[in-house]
Amino acid sequence: MRREVHGMENNKINLLIVDDEVHFLESISKSLEARDFKVIAVDRGEKALEAARKNPIDVALVDLKMPGINGEETLKALKAEHKWMEVVILTGHGTIDSAVECTKSGAFSFLQKPCNLDDLLEALKDAYKKKVMNRKKIEEKKMDELLKISISGSPREILSRLREIDKAD
Repeated sequence: MRREVHGMENNKINLLIVDDEVHFLESISKSLEARDFKVIAVDRGEKALEAARKNPIDVALVDLKMPGINGEETLKALKAEHKWMEVVILTGHGTIDSAVECTKSGAFSFLQKPCNLDDLLEALKDAYKKKVMNRKKIEEKKMDELLKISISGSPREILSRLREIDKAD
C-alpha cells in the first residue's frame, strides 16, 4: 500500500523546481516526473518559499536569474528554513561568478543552461545523496557501502536506494 505524506508520494524524491521560463519549467518537470521525481514547479522565488513550507522537499533546482526574489535570495531563504534541503542552481551564460557565489551561500552545485538531462540527473542524485548523508549522519564511506549494490545501476536505481535509506528509521 502506498502511503502519502502531506500529499507527496512516499517512494519518490520530492523536487522543487523554480524557473521563470514557463516552457522550460513544463518540459523539465515532465522529464523528471517520468524518472520517479515528485515535482513541484513554480515560476517565482516567493512561490518556492511558500511551496517548501507546505511540502517536504528533498532537493530544489533554482534558476539564478528571476524577477522578484532572485535565485541567490531564494537559495539563502530555503537553506535558512530547511536544514536538510539541498539546492542546485541553474545558470545561463555569463553568470558563472554568481553561481560560484551561490555555492558559498550553501548551494550544493550549479549547472549551466541548457543542461542535458543526464548531467541534471547526476547533479540531483548527488544532491539528494548529500541530503540523506547529512540528515542521517552517514559518512561518505558508509554511504558508498550502503549504495554498493546499486552503484552499477542507473541513477534511477541509486535514487530509489537513497530513498529507502532516507525513509528507514
